[in-house]
Amino acid sequence: MKLVFLEPLGVPGDKLMAMAREKLGDRVEITTYDNRAEDAPTLIERSRDADLVVLSNFAYREEVISQCPNLKMICVAFTGVDHVDVEYCRKRGITVCNCAGYSTVAVADLVFGLVIALGRRLIACDKAVREGGTKNGLIGWELEGRTFGVVGTGAIGLRVARIAAAFGCRVLAYSRTKKQVEGVEYVDLDTLLRESDIVSLHVPQTPATIGMIGQWELSLMKPTAVLINTARGPVVDEDALIEALRAHRIAGAALDVFASEPDINPAFAALDNVLLTPHAGSNTLHARNEMARAASRRILDRLAGRIPQNLLNPEALAHEKA
Repeated sequence: MKLVFLEPLGVPGDKLMAMAREKLGDRVEITTYDNRAEDAPTLIERSRDADLVVLSNFAYREEVISQCPNLKMICVAFTGVDHVDVEYCRKRGITVCNCAGYSTVAVADLVFGLVIALGRRLIACDKAVREGGTKNGLIGWELEGRTFGVVGTGAIGLRVARIAAAFGCRVLAYSRTKKQVEGVEYVDLDTLLRESDIVSLHVPQTPATIGMIGQWELSLMKPTAVLINTARGPVVDEDALIEALRAHRIAGAALDVFASEPDINPAFAALDNVLLTPHAGSNTLHARNEMARAASRRILDRLAGRIPQNLLNPEALAHEKA
């Protein structure tokens, strides 16, 4: 069996190899790469002889997968899998799993870093100090007493909700599945948007969620409210958001994800009421290490004949046995 880590996952190569060996021993021949390549020819070359591959968040489509005759499993060391051709894998009987959970703490931390940066105008404060200015005109706001809306209450959304409650916020939530969480009130999306001072998005990218925050939804928000997106870029209609920010129909936004990464709509860079980060939600040392460990655990399960955690297409196992 040949296992290929198609990228370093933010972990030094020797450490990544050691972590994989700790879990897998000598059961597989392991190849790691110390750089990230996203072009199809390079991915085909790296994947061609692999039985199992590990990758994070770059596109891995049929044009690549079809050139890998031995491929049995794709382990996505990431939460979302919209960048992998899962439907083609289903037809081929290739199992696909993700590593949801490795970045829950890291992403939730970033949410509040972004919220506080907006609320206390930290970027403008830093600029003022560097330019010899003062705090005059840089009045901020506090979290306590505000209404915090959480859209999507999976693991990250729930952690964000609990932290918001600890800050003294009234917490509203909208999700397909309601959960019993102390201090969290479930409401419909329109109510959440109308009443929240902060709206934080935590839904996966699916056909149902693409564009779920558009012109109408933004029009419901308070003019003093801010939008935080650490989920997926396409969940928000970026043209509608840019229009709302330009017209100050909402007070501001903080975006860690974009519709077309790594490129962003240049209009965002011209706005002074939006805070931008480069999809850095999971970019902590602990999260990156846990990502590699989680991927190795899922590979180990697969080799041992167990159903890997977070398996997205279990029918692929039946296809293989047939």
